[in-house]
Amino acid sequence: MREKSQQDGQPAFVLHSYPFRETSLVVEAFSRDHGRVALVARGARRPKSAVRGVLLSFQPLLVSWSGRGELRTLIRAEWRGGYHPLRGQALICGFYVNELLLKLLLRDDPHEQLFSIYENTLAALGAGADQPAVLRQFEMGLLRELGYAVILDHDVERGEPVVRERSYVYLVERGPVPAAGAPRIGVELAGQTLIDMQAGDFASTATQQQSKLLMRTLINHHLGNQILHTRQLLRDLQEL
Repeated sequence: MREKSQQDGQPAFVLHSYPFRETSLVVEAFSRDHGRVALVARGARRPKSAVRGVLLSFQPLLVSWSGRGELRTLIRAEWRGGYHPLRGQALICGFYVNELLLKLLLRDDPHEQLFSIYENTLAALGAGADQPAVLRQFEMGLLRELGYAVILDHDVERGEPVVRERSYVYLVERGPVPAAGAPRIGVELAGQTLIDMQAGDFASTATQQQSKLLMRTLINHHLGNQILHTRQLLRDLQEL
């Protein structure tokens, strides 16, 4: 069954945009039902364009487009309300989240649950929630929705539940194994950290540090040779 040539009123967010020809933009959008799509916004750079002030990152939009190719034509974009403005370091965290989606999501690969996770992440950042905890939760949700779930509740070697007093080594593409006798090619973690991450509890300093190292290692693995430019900005401001 062929995809409809026109989509109307699709909930979406702008992940990135760049100039196209003299007066237009190419908009990389994350839509609820169609995943990441590339849209040409014709005339969007003209001063009197109706969409010039609408096609901004982190604003919840309703977008309509036409076309079946890799580059579709934007027909309409409207603000749908509920906007939590991101400022300061929360804004940079938002750009980091957008860059992850741009580099890890394939085009036209729907992820409705991930869209909901993304909305909740922006709302939490806008509301002033603890940024490292919000980012770790998003990173874990992103990998899970892409089919790379982070195993936290049991050791993959014996199948036994994680014990808070034990030490583990997290092996990329496998999961946690007891540290005793394990190859030192993974990320060393306390059992308490794995339990905290499973519960979404990042209050402990040790859990914050170890979970950051684990997620950075896993994300780097899936990025391959791609570089995250916003990560350097975050490093310059504060270690997350």
